[in-house]
Amino acid sequence: MVTLWLWLFSFFFLLGLLCTLAFQLMCLVDLEYDYINPYDSASRINRVVLPEFIAQGVLCFFFLLTGNWLTFVFSLPYLCYNVRLYMERRHLVDVTEIYNQLRWEKKQRFLKIGYVILLFFLSLFWLLSSISVEDE
Repeated sequence: MVTLWLWLFSFFFLLGLLCTLAFQLMCLVDLEYDYINPYDSASRINRVVLPEFIAQGVLCFFFLLTGNWLTFVFSLPYLCYNVRLYMERRHLVDVTEIYNQLRWEKKQRFLKIGYVILLFFLSLFWLLSSISVEDE
């Protein structure tokens, strides 16, 4: 039963990461189509970037502590990329350069969403697997 709760926790954590990344992508798309000004878009994105990084770090650490080595290895490159962005101070969106970086920022968010979707389906598989084991 503990395994079921662990995978359920990771499932909802990854769902929250997906929602955070989708919110950032919607802000960038709204900026691209002039529905929002650059200051509001950058402040909204910058407000959720650090919680996204912390959530990914907690999730990766959670996989390490619970002994889910395969999922830990899959989530480690994403964590390393986020740490590198943070250490180089490139994790926040600059208000003055947002139009020049718009294409790159959207591409980055799409790649992150794709990677988190991969982790999401892996977590969903293990969640369903643990449910079937618990039923037997």
